[in-house]
Amino acid sequence: MSAAPPAAPPAPPAPPPAPRTALVHDWLTGLRGGEKVLEEVCALFPGAPIHTLFHFPGSVGERLEAHPIVTSFLQGKPGIERHYRWWLPLFPAAVEDFDLGGYELVISTSHCVAKGAIPHPGAVHVCYCHSPMRYAWDQEHAYFPRRRGAAARLRGLVLAWLRQWDVASAPRVDLFVANSRFVARRIRRYYRREAAVLAPPVDVDFFTPAGDGGGGAGGPYALMVSALAPYKRVDLAIAACRAIGLPLVVVGTGPETERLRGLAGAGGPGVRFAGRVGGEELRRLYRGAACFVQPGVEDFGIASVEALACGTPVVALAEGGVLDVVEDGAHGVLYRGAGDASALAAAVDNCRRMRFNSLDLRARAETFSTAAFREGFRALIDPLLRTGRNPA
Repeated sequence: MSAAPPAAPPAPPAPPPAPRTALVHDWLTGLRGGEKVLEEVCALFPGAPIHTLFHFPGSVGERLEAHPIVTSFLQGKPGIERHYRWWLPLFPAAVEDFDLGGYELVISTSHCVAKGAIPHPGAVHVCYCHSPMRYAWDQEHAYFPRRRGAAARLRGLVLAWLRQWDVASAPRVDLFVANSRFVARRIRRYYRREAAVLAPPVDVDFFTPAGDGGGGAGGPYALMVSALAPYKRVDLAIAACRAIGLPLVVVGTGPETERLRGLAGAGGPGVRFAGRVGGEELRRLYRGAACFVQPGVEDFGIASVEALACGTPVVALAEGGVLDVVEDGAHGVLYRGAGDASALAAAVDNCRRMRFNSLDLRARAETFSTAAFREGFRALIDPLLRTGRNPA
């Protein structure tokens, strides 16, 4: 009599169903660093609705607009497209007005008020924090240099109230994830919360060196890619490049455009304001630059990684998130002396005399890939979902 066949091994347990997930983002008005992070979060949670204060259709591309987009009562308010910051006092009420009661997981990507959304008591709330509100905290004076008068006093009262709300809403988050060690320290200082650190994703598959593999150290211009806002210190880059006779190309737009054009027109080597450019043109500019210049304090600085991915060294102030990216002498030059154009000029001049291995620059950039971000984000979220609370 033949033996009975061995019993089949038990089937592995079915994976738990994906949690009902809602995404919260401050606003959708353009495709910048914060929106690129949101794109990768959306890839991990396809179909999850995006709750946002306001959305300008067509401004953020198909990857985000393929998701359901839920806007707040601010959508369509008079002047919202041109002057949305005038509505800042209503931002907290707008984000708190979202109905998140049906969701088990809430993921906010926040540089303003998104982290203040109110989840259901049984939900898990993860906040990827680009920064606590810069203009309400340590960069208030940079954003608002005029400190006298009734309007300035009223603005100060609004910002003081906003800081109180910002702190009071922090306990609504189960886990903070900061984009750099610098931002993690700011979260600890202002919210009294610890944060995991996960660098934002950079498209290193698109941003690549030129076909010959050469670095940019011999190029004919310095490059800056930045919003034209006061804290970015584009004025220092203009002064520094003028002092050493190096042309400067500035990519980006913002409220400082006219003032900076006036500075640039005062003589010296050329400054070209390229405005917004497409991906192909931006990559070409990275590849051809002598160096990428970053004179302001950045929370992280995605553009600096894009430059390294193209084989171009970085010259940056040795403060902020760039310390997570650039090692002085290996990937560019870090200098000290915030607000000192002569220190920046000396650093750029020093960088032009150095030789960098484009393969080393490229290898450094590859550690910030989109794949690394997705893997790291999942590794942070999965234990939290199993326990329902902050694993730390």
